Amino acid sequence: MDKVVKSEAEWRVQLSPEEFRVLRQAGTERPFTGEYVDTKTVGVYSCRACGTELFRSETKFESHCGWPSFFEPTESDAVTLIEDRTLGMTRVEVRCATCDSHLGHVFHGEGYPTPTDDRYCINSVSLTLKPA
Repeated sequence: MDKVVKSEAEWRVQLSPEEFRVLRQAGTERPFTGEYVDTKTVGVYSCRACGTELFRSETKFESHCGWPSFFEPTESDAVTLIEDRTLGMTRVEVRCATCDSHLGHVFHGEGYPTPTDDRYCINSVSLTLKPA
């Protein structure tokens, strides 16, 4: 998929205020409030801003962290990972590779019984679920 480049004004028109805050300003929704935290629906999770497929329900797991968690993206190039040193700690930010929208963070080595031992902790408001 080609890169999606829009001005901040264009994103503000397209996205709700909460979507804009999270996707374009790297905000975070409150834990346990997002629509996909406990979702078990089989389907595909896409970027709410541009529609790029990011995750599949087969990789979603219960981490009990308050946000939807996945152990890997659909394709290795679907997301970009960026070092994030905000909030006085070092984390790895997850962004949509197509439109550069903020999705959440990824954590490695926490001991979850998944094939990758990665936890992609993603804001529900960053995603759209298309049921299978």
